[in-house]
Parts: sequence; C-alpha cells; structure tokens
Amino acid sequence: MNPDDPLLKILACPLDKGPLHLLAPQGQRDVALYNPRLHRRYPIVDGIPQLLPSSGEQVSDAEHEELLKRLTP
Repeated sequence: MNPDDPLLKILACPLDKGPLHLLAPQGQRDVALYNPRLHRRYPIVDGIPQLLPSSGEQVSDAEHEELLKRLTP
C-alpha cells in the first residue's frame, strides 16, 4: 500500500469510523494504518489491512509521539 492509494480515502477505523493514516515503513517492518485519535495501530499483512477491532493494537503515549513523525502526508 502506498500513500496515494485511493483505498486510503475510504478506509476507516472500525471503532470511531474516522480516517486512518498510513505509517511510513521503517525498512520492511511496521507497515500499518494508524488512528491518532485513539492511539491504535492496525497492521497491513500481505497488502491487506487488518481492520477488525481485535486486530488493532493500543500504543503508549511515547510510541504515539514517534508514530506521529511517521505519518505519510
């Protein structure tokens, strides 16, 4: 998935129904979508976003600050 993928415009967080942001990958790891409002990260596995509420991972405040720097425009 890349930042200009049209799918990003229609994907929404399963919990608050708000927009998700693509995280810029660090190497080959950490390909994910992020909801900065709820501090939740959703993985992308083999190009498929895992958007079940149980797939999301809550991140700490410190990790949230780091993830904000990786949001793609």
